Amino acid sequence: MKQLVTSSQMKELDQDTIHKIGIPSLVLMERAARSIYDALFTEDIPLEKVLILCGSGNNGADGVALARMLHLDGIPVHIWILGEETHFTREMQQQVEIAKKYQVSFVKNVCLSEYTTIIDAIFGVGLSRKIRGIYQEIIEAVNQTSASIVSVDIPSGIHGDTGAVMGCAIHAALTITFAYEKAGLLLYPGASCAGKIIIADIGIRKLPETRLDPSIHACEDSDLSKIPKRRKDGNKGTFGKVLLIGGSQNTSGAPYLSACAAMRTGAGMIKIHTREENRSILPVMLPESMYSFYGENSIEPQALANSMEWADVIGIGPGLGTDRQAAELLEFVIQTGTKPLVIDADGLNLIQDRMELLAHYKAPVLVTPHLGEFSRISGISIQEWKHSPLTITRDFAKKYHLTLVCKDSRTIISDGGSDIYINPSGNCGMATAGSGDVLTGIILGLLAQGSTPKSAAVTGAWIHGLAGDQAAAQKGTYSMLAGDLITGLETILKKRGERP
Repeated sequence: MKQLVTSSQMKELDQDTIHKIGIPSLVLMERAARSIYDALFTEDIPLEKVLILCGSGNNGADGVALARMLHLDGIPVHIWILGEETHFTREMQQQVEIAKKYQVSFVKNVCLSEYTTIIDAIFGVGLSRKIRGIYQEIIEAVNQTSASIVSVDIPSGIHGDTGAVMGCAIHAALTITFAYEKAGLLLYPGASCAGKIIIADIGIRKLPETRLDPSIHACEDSDLSKIPKRRKDGNKGTFGKVLLIGGSQNTSGAPYLSACAAMRTGAGMIKIHTREENRSILPVMLPESMYSFYGENSIEPQALANSMEWADVIGIGPGLGTDRQAAELLEFVIQTGTKPLVIDADGLNLIQDRMELLAHYKAPVLVTPHLGEFSRISGISIQEWKHSPLTITRDFAKKYHLTLVCKDSRTIISDGGSDIYINPSGNCGMATAGSGDVLTGIILGLLAQGSTPKSAAVTGAWIHGLAGDQAAAQKGTYSMLAGDLITGLETILKKRGERP
């Protein structure tokens, strides 16, 4: 797992390094400037003529220190300070004085088109107000140039915690951030402004006694190891039994996608409890599954109870519908179930005004809403969630004692504890009907094989996105279908099987 931080956490870590460890601020600044300098050459940034835009804070001071290094190496560089001298931090004042002694060139009101590279050191991660006036004019003009744009720590105008654009923002091709990746660099729209991200180690580390709350994480390639290993002496019972309740008179595709994804993820057995009208359809689509059917007059409670007792995990919702009978099914499961439960799609629509029912469930509950569904079950608007995605996701999960997988361009996951997860995998091609049904199946498959609810949610979202990235590489984001995610899933899990 990769550790992410908020703006306030980064400030705390920075101050701990300066005051508790004893590394002076200017030393950290020199390391930061050197890391940017190195990245410019590593990434082959054109340095024929460089402009560094600096604010009055320490982000600007990093930019001034960088300008000095470039100048001393004979690279044509100009500094344009946008902030007022009366607002300079102590470090900014020192860096400007040093640069002047080295005769680094300071300019104003330049022709931006003259530069091959523009380095953005205007605002850092602490920005909390919307950008207006001359700053907005310059940022918008920079974005219109053909220069390579490089941002220091975070593109100016991006909120460090939420990724929101604060009025306007730099669109960088490269961002060099320090010590830890900031949450706002991973969340959209900030992620679309950051370009390639390089995390530079400048000597800032979390001290053993430092407790980050929330503790924010993102999956990375090594986390494929969290997918349960296959026992060489296992059998179909070893790898878990899934009961999926879904599919209505006119909907067979959603339960098929979920069930197929659960089996492709490694579940040993699956049974689908669905409407009688699907008897001639689903067994043909997925003969590997077992089935029980109910008609228009009864949910077949005894058959359903037997299946719930047989199963290791239960999923409800894909294609279920929202009529009286669907509501009866959901109520029966919540009142009598004792196995981990995943609620998605129509299951969420049915429970939106009755979330208190979940308090009676006797096992862990996972819910997987997209933002529209989350807004309906929570009463929180999509815009409110976007303004504070990490806090709202955790608070909701904590309130209802469940694991919440809040699906968006960056899915946020929490079980109400101190850990929050941002899923970095996936792409816009996954915004297609049935994609969420596949995720439900993946999570069910992981739960069936013994993953904890939190691990199944986090790892499930991660490999779901990886499968989407695999599908995009094969089909392109325009032409992807949900079924292509299952094909991509096969490729991703094959890699897991090949790892020790």
